[in-house]
Amino acid sequence: MAIPITVLDCDLLLYGRGHRTLDRFKLDDVSDEYLMSMYGFPRQFIYYLVELLGANLSRPTQRSRAISPETQILAALGFYTSGSFQTRMGDAIGISQASMSRCVANVTEALVERASQFIRFPADEASIQALKDEFYGLAGMPGVMGVVDCIHVAIKAPNAEDLSYVNGKGLHSLNCLMVCDIRGALMTVETNWPGSLQDCAVLQQSSLGSQFEAGMHKDSWLLGDSSFFLRTWLMTPLHIPETPAEYRYNMAHSATHSVIEKTFRTLCSRFRCLDGSKGALQYSPEKSSHIILACCVLHNISLEHGMDVWSSPMTGPMEQPPEEEYEHMESLDLEADRIRQELILTHFS
Repeated sequence: MAIPITVLDCDLLLYGRGHRTLDRFKLDDVSDEYLMSMYGFPRQFIYYLVELLGANLSRPTQRSRAISPETQILAALGFYTSGSFQTRMGDAIGISQASMSRCVANVTEALVERASQFIRFPADEASIQALKDEFYGLAGMPGVMGVVDCIHVAIKAPNAEDLSYVNGKGLHSLNCLMVCDIRGALMTVETNWPGSLQDCAVLQQSSLGSQFEAGMHKDSWLLGDSSFFLRTWLMTPLHIPETPAEYRYNMAHSATHSVIEKTFRTLCSRFRCLDGSKGALQYSPEKSSHIILACCVLHNISLEHGMDVWSSPMTGPMEQPPEEEYEHMESLDLEADRIRQELILTHFS
């Protein structure tokens, strides 16, 4: 005899079918300190996200009641900033952990849809020149419109056979390519690259690399560390500086490149789901990639709203695979080497 099984919905047991939205938690009922400690962002910032994403999060649902956009955003922020689906967080806003997972998925996709709105290179010459001037004012490195680097974010193993996501530390990860300006605002983010790819291979295959190779940003260059190849549009440090001018160039390069290192530390400090402290992201590579991108969008939005991205306590990101030196390959691009030598002679002699 077949035994009938009833599938219980935790939210249904709590609230019943009469509720159209789950609104037990009200922002106005809690303090700013509580919001910052639980969700990592102040009240006005959360209200802005509700306005920005509300239409996406209010899409028709087949369920008997929908979770409000406000509650969905709080659930997602709680996950991004803590790195786990904590029962107490779900209890605080009145939803189950299963519902929290759905909220994270909804908010993540809504933020990803808006990535190009908040993560972009400036298009006009005046803004590009302003970037160069700001970088030059930092350490005297001319012509720089951005600093580029890669960061690994741990993910669960996609499957036993797929080794493409295993990085140099033997961990499964995504190798994420990013470019930032002097404030730490991200201008390019590509989060889909498998962890086995070295940084130079990621850049070579990226949309960013294709744009610069095509000459989209002439008379400007990016700054990258020694894990990248020297290019006419990408200045790297000298492997063995010999003259005082070369030492000064390397010092200016290091001081300028430190901006993105600081940005990575801040990103992982604010969004603990990225730093590996609570374990790897328990999602497929595609979904993990979207979560990383969503955090980057929030990072830039917080900058636009005047939030101090350097104010969070600095904790190191997930231990990165060791960098490899590619300086012996630089001689293959003689024009890039000529440009770097001219830069050193003109500005650092």
